[in-house]
Amino acid sequence: MPSPHNTYPQPIDVIEHVWIPMPDGTRLAARLWLPADCGTQPAPAVFEYIPYRKVDMVRARDERNHPFLAENGIAALRVDMRGSGDSEGLMQDMYGQDELDDARHVIDWIARQPWCNGRVGMFGTSWGGTASLQANIDAPAALKAVVAVCATHNRYEDDIHHMGGCLLTDSVEWGATLPTILGAPPSQNVGDGWQEMWRDRLDNLAFPLEHWIREEARGSYWRHGSVVHAPERLSAPMLCVGGWSDRYSNSVMSLVDLRPDLAWGVVGPWGHHYPDHGHPGPGIGFQQLMLEWWRHWLIPAQPGDLAWPRMRCWLREADRPADAMDRRNGGWIEASAPRDCTTRDIWHLTGAGLGREAAEMDQEVPAALSVGSDGADTGYFGRFGGLPLDQTQEDAASVCFETPALARDCLLFGAAGIDLTVQTAAPQRQLCLRLNDVAPDGTVMRITWATRNLALDDDLDAPDGALPEGPRRIHVRFPTAAYRVRAGHRLRLSISQSYWPMVWTPPALGGVTLRGGSLTLPVLEAEPAPLAVPLPPVRALPSVPQFEVTEAADLVRNRPVTVDGVTRSGWHQPYNEVHLLQTDTRFGFETSAQFAHSGDTAVSAGCRFDHRMVFARPDGTAELRCIVEVSADAGAYRVGASFTATWNAEQIGDRTWDLRIDRTVS
Repeated sequence: MPSPHNTYPQPIDVIEHVWIPMPDGTRLAARLWLPADCGTQPAPAVFEYIPYRKVDMVRARDERNHPFLAENGIAALRVDMRGSGDSEGLMQDMYGQDELDDARHVIDWIARQPWCNGRVGMFGTSWGGTASLQANIDAPAALKAVVAVCATHNRYEDDIHHMGGCLLTDSVEWGATLPTILGAPPSQNVGDGWQEMWRDRLDNLAFPLEHWIREEARGSYWRHGSVVHAPERLSAPMLCVGGWSDRYSNSVMSLVDLRPDLAWGVVGPWGHHYPDHGHPGPGIGFQQLMLEWWRHWLIPAQPGDLAWPRMRCWLREADRPADAMDRRNGGWIEASAPRDCTTRDIWHLTGAGLGREAAEMDQEVPAALSVGSDGADTGYFGRFGGLPLDQTQEDAASVCFETPALARDCLLFGAAGIDLTVQTAAPQRQLCLRLNDVAPDGTVMRITWATRNLALDDDLDAPDGALPEGPRRIHVRFPTAAYRVRAGHRLRLSISQSYWPMVWTPPALGGVTLRGGSLTLPVLEAEPAPLAVPLPPVRALPSVPQFEVTEAADLVRNRPVTVDGVTRSGWHQPYNEVHLLQTDTRFGFETSAQFAHSGDTAVSAGCRFDHRMVFARPDGTAELRCIVEVSADAGAYRVGASFTATWNAEQIGDRTWDLRIDRTVS
């Protein structure tokens, strides 16, 4: 088949700043890229809606996507969310009702513009991808399609905050990062009142981490904005894109399974990035793929069938474990929705490993806080490296169940699940489960992992009344995966009571016993087909960069070191800076993380994150810094935080928080 990825660039007009009015009088700020002829020939339009400052913070990234679309006949907009960048108003938390409502008003506003043909698309990565999915619930008539990259459809289970009902330390990092973004000044685009806007932001600066820690169970807080709870209300076609090195990829197969009539999926080997900058590779030409999608859904008045496979996946296989790698082993395949092409392969936990017959057992789960130190990173922030290391040491401190050497390849495709019968000394315990590939030479590679707060029910809600005493059955669903376990390898299930420092520790360790269980694997019985049409290759965009990297330093990871009984680890991203040539602005940032614990004492765990941003522009320099420290005892989390803002080295804003947040189910 001929390649569908040819493009025909045309002249464009760029409008640096435009106001989009909201019904309550608040104005959102946008940057526009318009095909030069859209004044006489209205064009379809797509927009990206995020709080990451169109004027500086992600301006270099915007230049890869929006001009390309406009050059190919599609108007493109970058809109700052309420309370961020150059937009008016305040933001108190992620995915507030104002934010969701504003997105719909933006869609309606775009559709009414003389340069728009009335057909609108929405796209984004991470927050922007999630916002696109949220706008697709009972979508406005003008919204014809969305592209959601590295997005979550389930804010509680598959976002940055919790996993299996367990608090992630990523939530603390994000708790230090978001205030620096929301506390940064608007630019002079907004006019002479930019300083008053900034003062209003500083005086009303929110600290959302408090909510993220306090809301321990799924509940209404996390159901709000989670489209997984209302898939029948999704209305526009969705291109869902993810990467196996980023846990947000779980939404892709899930949405294709939930709405195979509306969703198409692409999952590559990369982390939390747009896939043209995907690492580890290979990446793909995301802009060409997106253009093909928009041309299909936004240009014809009555789009026909889209001749794409429902799923295009990088089928991973064994890699030599390393913190970072340029290219994953494996290859691209195409398939239908996982629920339509897989069978269930069931293995039972036995005293001899994983077997075909069910068995009772009396197996204590080891409790060691050292488990997790080789788990590396969740991938949420797109940091360089952070891939899981060899799992041999982790498994030595866990209870493990493994298959015999496989007689033929096992092709995992979808979400594995495990049913366990457990007995605990107290409800407030947790399990961490890893599915590992054991090579003939003994190398152990993590395929996927999951956690479970045993104080919650299977819906991850706080139970009504006390949990039953004695053994009880629980179900845990692993994130989705596409992975080839080669013949001669063994599949291993490893279980521990903690996964520090990625997952916050329970109030105490010990007293967890397995009485039995079974592991259900989704497997492809037939060899999957390779791609009939290759995905587009990565292109160097923009052709003429409007920025230069002025400071670049590699992230440094500090392996655990124990001194005087205290084990410390962490990482540091030294200062990095980009010079944005069109606005003569320099944007830079620096982040460090520190973790500590003493022995296997669960309540000894603590962490500290320090995040700094600098915006140096012709009229002055703003520096924002937020430091957050968290510790916990058996009854409560203690959160201490400080925020400072300076203008030309003079402090103009500061906030502190000293919080005690009760632990009710963690």
